[in-house]
Amino acid sequence: MYIKKNYSFWMTFNWSKWPFLLGILYAGAICFAAYYFEFHFSLPWQPIGVIGIAVAFYLGFKNNSSYDRTWEARKIYGGIVNDSRSMGVATVAFIKGDHSDDIKKEILYRHIAWLTCLRYQLRLSKPWEHKEERLKGVFAPTVCEEYENQLINDLKKYLTAEEIEQIKSKSNPATQLLKNQSVRLQELNYKDYFDDFRHMEFHHHINNLYAGQGKAERIKNFPFPRQYASTAVWLTFVFCAIVPFGLIDIFKGDILSQVLCPIVSGMIIWVFFLMEKIGDYSENPFEGTYNDVPITSISTGIEIDLREMINDTDIPAPVEDKMGFLL
Repeated sequence: MYIKKNYSFWMTFNWSKWPFLLGILYAGAICFAAYYFEFHFSLPWQPIGVIGIAVAFYLGFKNNSSYDRTWEARKIYGGIVNDSRSMGVATVAFIKGDHSDDIKKEILYRHIAWLTCLRYQLRLSKPWEHKEERLKGVFAPTVCEEYENQLINDLKKYLTAEEIEQIKSKSNPATQLLKNQSVRLQELNYKDYFDDFRHMEFHHHINNLYAGQGKAERIKNFPFPRQYASTAVWLTFVFCAIVPFGLIDIFKGDILSQVLCPIVSGMIIWVFFLMEKIGDYSENPFEGTYNDVPITSISTGIEIDLREMINDTDIPAPVEDKMGFLL
């Protein structure tokens, strides 16, 4: 996630420059042929403008829908933040008895391990995401490519070797950790570390965490419908392909006009492809690119809160941005 006030123009242009450059070359070839070879085929601008309006409306629909997915993902993780703090407060307040400090630490560490598993799983690449382009970026994580080894190394800080061995072969380790948490709380209830009423409250928190995980997985595992995404791309290509033919007559005349024709065409093509690309990169808010939900930063913030509740040592520092980007 980019956290500075604005992307600079050059950052925006560098991210989306190829449609502009290729558009200038494409339009330049058409304008050159029209000027030097007296190639007079052109189209009236009015029907091209109608097509452009239709494409703009369609891109607006796609961008709104993509933004809804990103904003929903942020709300989901906001809910996970609240549920995690509630779980932490309940752990500190409810658990009493012999070795209660060690048990509180065990419960909260297992919850932090769940947060770690969840964010790793949400960063695994899907076929419809931008894996290749993401790996070219300086700020994008490679957590999905390092999934198994890196996840196990991180979990060693929070779980016993036996529990790690138990969950690492599972298809969804985060789900198994919440199950383990529930089983452990049941054992503590039998040993009278808290009463049945407080046990039901713990179970309510587990249910909320399962709900948050399920909502995040719904966005991760169900892509923006491909028919809408594909249609937006092809409509943009069709419109941009005919733009230079509508500008030939408008810029006919001397050589200066013929120079302006591909430049203006390239600008129009760039604007439409930029809109399409913004929607395309907003569809998948957990893949780990520049504009996604910073789940690593959020999870680290939750970890700090929970470990401070039990006066733990060696608390991690908040995730710092790199040139304005948070992961």
